Amino acid sequence: MSDEDIRRVLGLLSQEDTLRAFASLVLGVGGEQPPKALDRLAGGGLAARGEDGTWRATPERFRDLLRERAEPAAALSEEERLLRTFLVDGRLRTMPMKREKRLVVLRYIARLFEPGVRYAEKDVNVTLRAFHDDYAALRRYLVDEDLLSREGNVYWRSGGPVDVQDG
Repeated sequence: MSDEDIRRVLGLLSQEDTLRAFASLVLGVGGEQPPKALDRLAGGGLAARGEDGTWRATPERFRDLLRERAEPAAALSEEERLLRTFLVDGRLRTMPMKREKRLVVLRYIARLFEPGVRYAEKDVNVTLRAFHDDYAALRRYLVDEDLLSREGNVYWRSGGPVDVQDG
């Protein structure tokens, strides 16, 4: 499914004659529809002519467009699926109870801290508050799992994956 297909469908619905014809088909309102409008709807997959010659709307075309544009779940890694489960709109909804799952979330959050950089506790708190209101518990989890280290009120990243950029 291409962007062109989506533009074609939206373009059909932006034209008064095809929109009116489509609405009539969807609502089952009788009356003659302009043949050109019906042909254009059929070309965009929004209408089909039955064997008996009657026209019907095919609103399932919208579902098909959405389904084909959606990112296939199979293409997501297990880590990405897990992050989508626990992080909603960038916020941590709940901390996973199982350690393996919790580590995936914590490693993701730890990437916000640059290796080799020292952070004041208040800066760590501000960063973690963006993920969860209980930033102190989140900070404690990161330290307990050796993803952040602490000395006094200074923190630094001490574990987790490091993103490497190609030169």
